This record gives sequence, C-alpha cells and structure tokens, in this order.
Amino acid sequence: MLRIRLTRTGAKKKPRYRVVVIERERARDGRFLEILGHYNPGVKPIELKVDRERAQYWITRGAQPSLTVSRLLRAAPTDAV
Repeated sequence: MLRIRLTRTGAKKKPRYRVVVIERERARDGRFLEILGHYNPGVKPIELKVDRERAQYWITRGAQPSLTVSRLLRAAPTDAV
C-alpha cells in the first residue's frame, strides 16, 4: 500500500521535510517513488510547496496521505503549488 508522507531532511535541530510517495512498510527516510514537494516549518510563515496535480494522481492510484500531510494540504492555500 502506498502512502503520501513526510521524510525528514536538514541539519540537526533544523528540520525540513519532503512530501513523498512511499511504500507504507518502508522506513521514514527509506527509498521513495516520487517527491511531490517540500515543507519547512522553521520559517514564518511556513514554507509549503506541493505539486497538487501529482498528489491527486497518486491518490487516484490508491495512495493514502498521512494524517499530517492531509492536514497540511487542507490548510495550505491553493497557490502553494
């Protein structure tokens, strides 16, 4: 089963995240299928850039967004593409 979730990048105590499509059983930072965007909670306002078209493509193929990713997608303005 596929998931759309966050993988952590960045330095210690300065997290940045990628929004990726990955197999559910894989490790958090394991091999992924595609990068859909990135998320940086360390700046104000938060930086979120997601390719909504590709995310919708993967959702139609059966990928389920994680709780955090679904909240980010709902809260993000539509121009965060």
